[in-house]
Amino acid sequence: MRAPPGPAGGPHLLVDTLHGRHAVMLDLTADVRELTERIVDVESVSGSEDSLADAIEYALRPLEHLTVQRDGNAIIASTDLGRDQRIVLAGHIDTVPIADNVPARSEDGRLYGCGTSDMKSGVAVQLKLAATLTEPVHDLTFVLYDCEEVEAERNGLRRLALHHPEWLFGDFAVLMEPTGGVIEGGCQGTMRADVTVGGERAHSARSWMGSNAIHAAGGILEILREYKPRYPEVEGLEFREGLNAVFVSGGVAGNVIPDSCTVTVNYRFAPDRTVRDAEAHLRDVFADFEVRVTDAAAPARPGLDHPAAAAFVRTVGSGQARAKLGWTDVSRMSELGIPAVNYGPGEPTLAHTAGEYVELDAVAEAERRMADWLSGRGSAGAA
Repeated sequence: MRAPPGPAGGPHLLVDTLHGRHAVMLDLTADVRELTERIVDVESVSGSEDSLADAIEYALRPLEHLTVQRDGNAIIASTDLGRDQRIVLAGHIDTVPIADNVPARSEDGRLYGCGTSDMKSGVAVQLKLAATLTEPVHDLTFVLYDCEEVEAERNGLRRLALHHPEWLFGDFAVLMEPTGGVIEGGCQGTMRADVTVGGERAHSARSWMGSNAIHAAGGILEILREYKPRYPEVEGLEFREGLNAVFVSGGVAGNVIPDSCTVTVNYRFAPDRTVRDAEAHLRDVFADFEVRVTDAAAPARPGLDHPAAAAFVRTVGSGQARAKLGWTDVSRMSELGIPAVNYGPGEPTLAHTAGEYVELDAVAEAERRMADWLSGRGSAGAA
């Protein structure tokens, strides 16, 4: 490998001798705030994470205390120090499509740009910990994976769980998802379904001879307007459900009465329901319509009574935790039998917005808290 000089102010490139392409250089000795900006500037929209995955791989491979493995655009780095417990730190490297918000810009202590909050700041924390914690009190596995922001079957952690579950083994996991620096337990399940109403085609000049399916879809929308979501408490944390239309499709031509209209709904459900429960609920709500489930991901219960989770909440979160209102890969960890929580420096309400940003001091604070916990400084080492 060799590193030619990059343009002034631009990325420096590394000749990638394994993959036959150039890789952006990431300096893991840089301050975590600077590292976050560098990572944001490497575009990695879901399905196009090659450049960032290459950069991460070549930043980690020289570190002698880590074993680095790769599957597609997922990078796994782990220690093997013979510790009694293994902690998994995981996070996705992809983002939603950019909205004229790359490269990043810094202003008044905030870093603006695509993925700053969700979740390249969390990735930067992972990489700093991977580089600096050569003698942690627990063995560590760092999982940086692709395609989290798209449909479940493309998810890189799902692929790893299917093909290399042994790479993900651990006693406890932290998903570095944006939480505003607050520990969030469990996650909601998510389900998408097409709710369809039929009609009868006719020429629009003789509309009375047909039945307009788009007009009939008003019944679906009325159900959604009147729907009352639940606010269940699960293991001491209050979750909030939601059922909303996200797409409407129908129509044949400008002079044809349509014979079909479909409303796609997204159901976010609490972890006291299974995927099967959620589907049964949707079919009950839309009993008068055709319902076809197109995508689903299971929720995860908080599990904060697990000793490792309780210790993490006590030492890193100062005893505070709340429910995760969204789906994250703590669900996949739960399916693997690994208790997991969400914790990261980004603000979740800013995720996927054009004005997305992260407070740079929050990134440094997250690195400090995690480093204290994993290095055993004070009471933070207990797990």
